[in-house]
Amino acid sequence: MSVVLLCLFIVMALVQVVRPQLLWKVNRPLQAPFVKDYDATEPTKAGYAMTRGIGVVVLVMAIGMLVVILT
Repeated sequence: MSVVLLCLFIVMALVQVVRPQLLWKVNRPLQAPFVKDYDATEPTKAGYAMTRGIGVVVLVMAIGMLVVILT
């Protein structure tokens, strides 16, 4: 079970690193009750860069935990 969860985290982190805009578009319906103008709340380039950085950290940690579990 934990291996499956870690693999899910790895896939999500990869998407976050490669295409953070895709995650933003996928999460738009969840924002509907709270946000009136989606374009006004979209992250800037710096926001996407921070998202990529966090994705790299999560990716490294998840791969590390997966290696520890599998060895």
